[in-house]
Parts: sequence; structure tokens; C-alpha cells
Amino acid sequence: MLTVDSVVKTFGRRTAVDRVSFELATGEVLGFLGPNGAGKTTVMRMIAGRLEPDGGQVRVGTHDMVQDRRAGQRLVGYLPEGAPAYRTMTPREFVGFCLSARGHSGAQLRNARELALERARLGPEAGQQIGTLSKGYTRRAALAAAIAHDPPLLVLDEPTDGLDPNQKHEVRALIREMAVDKAIIVSTHILEEVPAVCSRVIVIDKGCILVDENPGEFAGRARSGRLDDAFRSLTRTIDKASA
Repeated sequence: MLTVDSVVKTFGRRTAVDRVSFELATGEVLGFLGPNGAGKTTVMRMIAGRLEPDGGQVRVGTHDMVQDRRAGQRLVGYLPEGAPAYRTMTPREFVGFCLSARGHSGAQLRNARELALERARLGPEAGQQIGTLSKGYTRRAALAAAIAHDPPLLVLDEPTDGLDPNQKHEVRALIREMAVDKAIIVSTHILEEVPAVCSRVIVIDKGCILVDENPGEFAGRARSGRLDDAFRSLTRTIDKASA
């Protein structure tokens, strides 16, 4: 479903992404981990067609995300960092607007909109202005917009950020449900999320992939067998190597 092939992205003299390569198949949920500034969001923006790589190639299905961007973006649902949305719209209006921009109309739009609002558990808040909603409900409105057109690839940047424990549980359950027929990337700093929803872990730092394993293998790097201990051990090793 997704091929990232030797992708490079620079900003001025800084190399944010340095020859990153991986593939993702339908049915996989990839936990994309790394410290702040590691390059995670930059990679996700290139996958979603929001940034062009300076080198290498991103393909979604058969579509090159530079040469055939529009066709590729039809296959992607993207929840960006910060979950941007129009504050004067309600979630119902916002999801409908996003669907209309993708060419949906009439009963097709209404059915897709209401299903997305239901799956994101917006409830009565679907009729309130987004600017009046909590951070958690704002993120859920943006998540509903990302999944409404039923894309085969989902790119979710911190999907549970700002959610309370019950809301996090609901979003994780939704990700597991959607994973049956989608390829999903989840960037997160909440390590407990990885064994809860992910079938695979990639750790990136300084724009390079350090680890590409399943959660059990990655957790096995620590004597405790805990994912958070494995991640701390890996980042300490990185820091020592950089010193």
C-alpha cells in the first residue's frame, strides 16, 4: 500500500530526513516513534503529499506522491500534527466540507459524514462550533475528517493527544477495527499505545531509521521486557554516541 524509498528532505543546511526507506502493507499498523525533532512529522507530511522530498520517492498504491499527487492523496487519510480545523464550523460542517472537497455530494456525502462522526464518537458535540470544543473533541473532529472518505492508507500524527483515558480507549479500538482493511501509521509519544494497537515499530532519530521490528522484539531489547524501557535504553545509547 505504501512504499517509502530512500527519501531525503533538507531544510537549509539541516537534513531532516536522511534516506529513509520502508514499506507498509494493508493490515499493518505501524507505530512511528522517535524523540522530538527526529523527522517523524516530516516523513508523514511527505507520505501525505504535503511536502515534496528532495530525493527518493514515496508511492501510495501505484501513485508517485510528486508526479501523481492528487490520485495518491485520494487514497490517504491524514490527521496532521495539531489537528487543524475551521473553528467557526461544527464538526458536522467540517467533515462535510472535507468530503465535498473530495467530490462527494448528496446522500453519499451525508452517509459518509454521519458514519465518520459516529466512528469518532463525536456525539452531541458534532453540532457545536469547533472553537468551543475541548482539545480532545477538536482532535476527534479532525480524525473524523481524515477517515470520512474511507481511505486505504491512514497517516495519524498523535491521534490520542489531548484525549481523556476513555477517549483514548475508544480511538485505539477504532484503529484496531479499521486495521482489518487499511494500512495505518500512528506517530505517538505514548508508548503504551504501541502494544495496544501496533503490529510493527519503527524508531527514527536524526532523520534515520534505527529500528524496524515488531513490538515484542523491540520490548525484548530491555531486560524488563517493557517497551518504554527499551525506548529509553535506545535513546540513551544514541545520546552517548552523539556526545
